[in-house]
Amino acid sequence: MKKFISISHKAQIGKNVDIHPLALIEENAIIGDNTKIGPFCIVRSGARIGSNCKFTAYCEIRENVVIGDNTSFGSRCTISANARIGKNVVVKYSFVLTDTPKLEKGSFKEVGSIGDGALIGANVTLMPGCSIGRESIIGACSQVRTDVGDREVWYGNPARFFKPNE
Repeated sequence: MKKFISISHKAQIGKNVDIHPLALIEENAIIGDNTKIGPFCIVRSGARIGSNCKFTAYCEIRENVVIGDNTSFGSRCTISANARIGKNVVVKYSFVLTDTPKLEKGSFKEVGSIGDGALIGANVTLMPGCSIGRESIIGACSQVRTDVGDREVWYGNPARFFKPNE
């Protein structure tokens, strides 16, 4: 049985990287050492993924996304173009980091960011331009519509502050 592998020859792949045969890695993507890319994941052009990261299955990392070391994603996560995600972040399944849907010509597309050490529960949506601070926790099924500070716990739809993350 023949395996399907699609890794651009213009991508930079680190040492001991495990890329599933059904994943797609586009040109100019950079993947750090010891990272695991699961089945049906797509890493778009210009994305930079750190070392020791893990993507379970069906994740899409869009153009020019930067992801820090030791960050993991459950299945079915989508990270919009130009987003920044810190190191030591844990993202459960079905997370979506959105961007501005329709823009007038010349407008700037807003995307959010996630700080180091954050924990994002399952089925969370981060709305355009909103950021999650360092070591913050977002509860499952939340829709984040405003910035979350460092070391805070939020949950709900819309997500609201619950308590400090001590």
